[in-house]
Amino acid sequence: MQFVDEAVIEVEAGKGGDGCLSFHRGPNLPKGGPDGGNGGNGGDVRLVGDAALNTLVDFRFMPRCRAQSGRAGGGRDKTGAGGATLDVRVPVGTRIIDEETGTTMGDVAAPEQAVTVAKGGVRGFGNAHFKSSTNRAPRQTTPGSAGESRRLRLTLNVIADVGLLGMPNAGKSTLIARVSASKPKIADYPFTTLVPNLGVVRVGEDASFVMADVPGLIPGASSGAGLGYRFLKHLTRTRLLLHLVDAAPLDGSDPVGNCRQIEEELFAYSGVFRERDVWMVATKMDLTGSEHVLGRLAEAFPDRRRFGISAATGLGLDDLTRAVMAWVSRYRTRLEDDAEFARHERELNDIVADDVRRHSLGRRVASPLRESSVG
Repeated sequence: MQFVDEAVIEVEAGKGGDGCLSFHRGPNLPKGGPDGGNGGNGGDVRLVGDAALNTLVDFRFMPRCRAQSGRAGGGRDKTGAGGATLDVRVPVGTRIIDEETGTTMGDVAAPEQAVTVAKGGVRGFGNAHFKSSTNRAPRQTTPGSAGESRRLRLTLNVIADVGLLGMPNAGKSTLIARVSASKPKIADYPFTTLVPNLGVVRVGEDASFVMADVPGLIPGASSGAGLGYRFLKHLTRTRLLLHLVDAAPLDGSDPVGNCRQIEEELFAYSGVFRERDVWMVATKMDLTGSEHVLGRLAEAFPDRRRFGISAATGLGLDDLTRAVMAWVSRYRTRLEDDAEFARHERELNDIVADDVRRHSLGRRVASPLRESSVG
């Protein structure tokens, strides 16, 4: 199935049903009282998370979503039926942006989570509603109001605990294929990975984490070069970044220089990435000429954890996955137990959401973190 991570749709909630003008009539009641019923409320439109979906491609063929309108009221005090709520299934990780105002309306972050994006119209009142001691035969009714309508931009960000960062052909797809059941395309040319890949890495029976592999970055990615820019947003939801460094680049480039170029692009996209933990992972350590890379990474990034691996031979993979699992477990526990930490994480999510929206709309306004961060 084609991977589509952005779509624009129009949603329209149902109109409220009109109130009814009616007076009771019968064989012995030629001039009965008012009995016009109220209309029904219009149906809402909601976006609901579905764990089985992983693309927004369906919205290319369903650009308009319209909920059912409420039915009009009837005589004999009959209330019109309310319009059914329209539940639109979307992948978990979908962010909802109002195209007209540019504001974020919500974030579908869990299966079956529902976000109401258009409220149904309010029902109209029949003439029986206006009956009083001073107005025994009202002829007044009200129509149902129109439902809300909006043009929405949906953006899908994959949800993972760990994100893989690096140049094209740094070994990201090979790593995720080796440590999980994911089967990404692997080849010896740049940009083999064209869409994000997710893999569940199991370290024990009840211990696992989700890893995300996105297309490789190149210099200028934050300005639109290459494929990585388009998918940088998929790293915004990850909590730990593994920066994969080709220890023996075929083009003879400097591994440390490559690292700095990639991270410049990352921080240019969003200053929030400076708040994330980044571990350095030297790949292809089985190749000749890779021996000194870990030492150079230690000099260049002394405050970061470092690992040397070979996905081809399995060298260092167990140490890496166990260390990541321990970090993810501590993060999850802290998120549950530390209210202040959880609040800070939500603030970071809000800031990075603004960054993603600015890039999506083609704007380049600095975020608060980007302005205050030290390079």
